[in-house]
Amino acid sequence: MISAAVVAAAVGFVPGVAQAAGPSADHNPAATATPGPAQGGAGKAGAAKSGTANDPSKAAAAKAEMEKSPFFSPAERAVRTTLSGAPAPKGGPASAQRTDGAAAPSGDPYLGVTMGASNTSARGIMLTAYVMNISDTPTMADVTVDWGDGFTRTEYIVKGEYPFLHLDHVYAEVGAHKVTVTAKDVINKLTTTNTLDVVVAGSEFTPHAPTRLLDTRNGTGVPGAGAVAPYGTTRVKVAGTGGIPAGVSAAALNLTATNTTAAGHVSAYAAGTERPVTSNVNFTAGQSVPNLAIVPVSEDGYVELANRSDGSTDLVADVTGYFTRSAAGGYTSLTPTRLVDTRAGLGTARGQVAGQQTFGTQIAGQGGVPAAGVTAVALNVTVTGPKDAGHLTLFPSGQQTPTTSNLNFTAGQTVANSVIVPVGPDGRINVRNGSWSPADVIVDVVGYYSADGKAAYLPLTPTRLSDSREWKWPLDGQDYRKQDLPAGKSVLEGAVLNATVTNTEGSGHLTVAPDPNSWDQYTNGTAVRPTPPNSSNLNWTKGATVSNLVQTSTGDHALLDFWNRGWEPTDLIIDMFGVYDRR
Repeated sequence: MISAAVVAAAVGFVPGVAQAAGPSADHNPAATATPGPAQGGAGKAGAAKSGTANDPSKAAAAKAEMEKSPFFSPAERAVRTTLSGAPAPKGGPASAQRTDGAAAPSGDPYLGVTMGASNTSARGIMLTAYVMNISDTPTMADVTVDWGDGFTRTEYIVKGEYPFLHLDHVYAEVGAHKVTVTAKDVINKLTTTNTLDVVVAGSEFTPHAPTRLLDTRNGTGVPGAGAVAPYGTTRVKVAGTGGIPAGVSAAALNLTATNTTAAGHVSAYAAGTERPVTSNVNFTAGQSVPNLAIVPVSEDGYVELANRSDGSTDLVADVTGYFTRSAAGGYTSLTPTRLVDTRAGLGTARGQVAGQQTFGTQIAGQGGVPAAGVTAVALNVTVTGPKDAGHLTLFPSGQQTPTTSNLNFTAGQTVANSVIVPVGPDGRINVRNGSWSPADVIVDVVGYYSADGKAAYLPLTPTRLSDSREWKWPLDGQDYRKQDLPAGKSVLEGAVLNATVTNTEGSGHLTVAPDPNSWDQYTNGTAVRPTPPNSSNLNWTKGATVSNLVQTSTGDHALLDFWNRGWEPTDLIIDMFGVYDRR
C-alpha cells in the first residue's frame, strides 16, 4: 500500500478529526535539461545563501534527512572511475576505493554521489543528490541525471558550495523507473555513477468481472459463517484471490451491510492500519444497505471492515476492479450525464424494468464516453418506485449474470449507489432487476477508465474533510456548501469521496459538482452563484442517514459544491479516500 504520509504530502493534505456518521533553495540559472512532455518542475541547485555550504552541521542534517527518503542509494553503491590522463594520487589508496564521507589523504581527489527520492504526486518524484568533491584543486562537478525515461538533466556544483541537488521530475507513466546520476570532475579526471530504483505513487485501474470476495452469511472469504460482532472487524482477502494479482494498492469493492440488528456504520481501510474516523456504509436495524468503496489494500493483500454498531451485522463485499502501481487504465472525469431513465425511455425501453429481467444499454460513444478504448465506466445508479424489495446487478455485456449486487432496495424506496462496471467488447453493459417486481432505473455516467486516460489514482488514508454537526451548521434546503481540496504538486482530475446526510428534516437528494469559481473569487466578492447539474448522488427521506461514494470532477479550481436539492435542512459529512492526479 502507498504510504499515507507520502501520499498526504503529495497532495498537500492535512487530516482532520471528527466523528463518523451513525449510532527552499536557489534556482541555478546555469541548469540545463532535455525538455519534453514528461519533464517536471524546475530543479534547485547552487550555493545556499544561509551559509549551509560552509556549515558542516547543516550539511550533515540535510544528508541525514535524505537517508530517511523512501528510496535511497548510499555512495557505497556508486561506481567510481579514474578517467584517462588523471594525475596519480599523491598518497593513500586509489580514489576508486574511497567511501563517501571518508577523509581523503592530502592531494588524493575524491568524488562521491549519494541519492534519495520521495513521491510528490501520482507520477512525480523529488530527487536529492549529495555530491562530495574532495580535491586540492578548485574544481566543478558536472552532474547529469538520467531519469530512466529518455529525459536527462545537467547541473553543476562548484567545490565549496552547497553540495546538494534537489530536482523535480514527472514521468509519463506510473510504475518503476531507474534514475542514474553521473558526476564528473573534469579537472581531476574522475567520474562517479550511482543508480536509484523508484516507484511512483500513482495507480491505474484494471476492471474485474464482478466477483464476491466476502459473505459472512455463508462463510465466503472467512473461516466460518457468522455475522460480525458489535464493534468487531473482519478481513477481506483481495490481492492474490479471484484472479487479482499481488501488489494491489486499492480495490473497488461494493460493500453491503445486511441482517443489521442496530443502527451503525461500516468503516473500510487497509488491514494493519489504524481504523479511521470515516464511514463507508450507514445503516439502521433491519436494513440491507450497499455502498461502493475504493479502499487501500495492505501489503499482504487485505482490507479490514469494522462494524461500528451496538448490534451484529452480516457483511458482503463484491469486487469490480483493482488499482496497481503499473500501467493499466487511467481515469477521465466527465460532467455527470444521464444515460438511462426508464421513466422517459432514455437508453432503453420506456417503462419499469420487470422483475427478474435484464436490459442492455450502450455506454461507449454516449455522454462523453469515447466510442472505443474504454475498459470500465464510473456510474451513479438510482432505483425509484420499486414495487417490492430487491437488488440491481450491473455487468459487462457478453457475460453471464454474476451472483453479485450493486444496489439493494425496499418497496417504494428511492436509493442510489456508485458503480464501477467493466464495459463489454461491444461498448455495452447490462442491468438486471433482481426483484420479483418492477422498478424504474436511472443511470448517470461520471467518468471512465481507458489505456490513454491521463489521471492516476492516489489512495489516501481515509480522512474526514468536514462534518456540519460539529459546528451545528446544517446545509439549508436548495443551498450548497463549498469544499476545497488541497492539491499540493498534484494536478487534480477528480476526487473519491463519501458523502453522508443525517438528521434530515425532509426528503431530498444531494448533487455534487465542481464550482466554476475559485476560492479567491469568493474572497474578493466576484464569484457568481453556480447552477446545480441535473443529476443526483444520493437520495433521502426524513429522519434517514444515507451515504454514497462520490466520484467527481474537481474542475479548474479543486473546489466542489455539495447541493441540498431538498427543501429542508440536513447535516452533511464529507470523507475523502483518494484523488485522480494528472501529474
